[in-house]
Amino acid sequence: MKAAGTAEDSASLVEPAGRFRIYLGAAAGVGKTVAMLDEGQRRLSRGADVVIGLVETHERPFTAKKLEGFEVVPKKTVTYKGKQFSELDLDAVLKRHPEVVLVDELAHTNVPGSGRNAKRWQDVLEILDAGISVITTVNIQHLESLADAVEAMTGAKVKERVPDWVVRRADQIELVDSSPEQLRRRLLHGNVYPLDKVTTALTHFFRHENLAALRELSLRFMADETEEEMIHYLARLNREGQWETTERIMVAVTGIAGSEQILHRAARIAARTRSDLKVVHVVADETTSKGLEANLETLKAVAANLGAQWVELHGDDIAETLVHYAQEERITQIVIGSTMKSRLVELMKGSIHKKLMRAAAEYGIDVHIIARRQLALEYTAPGNGLED
Repeated sequence: MKAAGTAEDSASLVEPAGRFRIYLGAAAGVGKTVAMLDEGQRRLSRGADVVIGLVETHERPFTAKKLEGFEVVPKKTVTYKGKQFSELDLDAVLKRHPEVVLVDELAHTNVPGSGRNAKRWQDVLEILDAGISVITTVNIQHLESLADAVEAMTGAKVKERVPDWVVRRADQIELVDSSPEQLRRRLLHGNVYPLDKVTTALTHFFRHENLAALRELSLRFMADETEEEMIHYLARLNREGQWETTERIMVAVTGIAGSEQILHRAARIAARTRSDLKVVHVVADETTSKGLEANLETLKAVAANLGAQWVELHGDDIAETLVHYAQEERITQIVIGSTMKSRLVELMKGSIHKKLMRAAAEYGIDVHIIARRQLALEYTAPGNGLED
């Protein structure tokens, strides 16, 4: 007989985290929710305890019929700004504690007052930590590192975002693919949005060139994921091998307009080279405006969502401080935003960019100068109405 309270007893009480599966799509209407429900039905048929936590049918008859045969955890109804919304009841799911729960639209913003979390992905993490497996869906434009590129490309504001590290935590990501032509046909038939919104959608976000670009983004993301899995597999086969990347990426941010776009671009460079990303801000003057402080706090949050490390340095000579840090950390690539100073100011005070490039070149460090783009946002895809 074992003595009570042993370490072995304590270990047996620790519940492993649930498995996490994501169906990824290029845009609404490609069939992510149907694929999720089909996978749920497959597991039900094998005897698994599967429930629906929340599925958005968007009044699509074909999708609604797929709900048949599932136990559905009742949703929480919340009144906000005079309107009623249905949200995932996180506590009800945790109390029911099934083997698997289906939770649609990972990037969704919860209605204020509906629960303790602002985002659905935060609800999903709680469910996973409770030992419940989750199957969910997300569109490529909602990834934090890609959202600004999608905004510039489509002219549509991406208001709901998921940190990259949340998506990459998934045990399995499956692409639900659809050609631009097929998706536009679904729109015309009223299978994606209500008919009164189809014309606007077809001439804005769902233009053929937008859908083709979003599809390519999705395929590239999946190709990166596949390559990462192969690297991990090879590393397990030969742990004596050299598997670490030789690239080390650093992005210098100032907090001025356009800094967030520069950070996202650097994150994509780091992802392609399988590198960690350091986000560096140099404080050259102790007096910082409140507006700049607010921008820097936003950048810190974005950096955290991207899985990057935030570093604050102090130095009167910004270029010298950046290069000295880069040398210490064996940085191979520095990413900076283009200057917004006039030619006259540069001639009078000197160009930090030129000084940085000269100093970096001495140590063999590449410098990427990224243009700051103003986004022309002219259309927002139908959402949950929280931003009105």
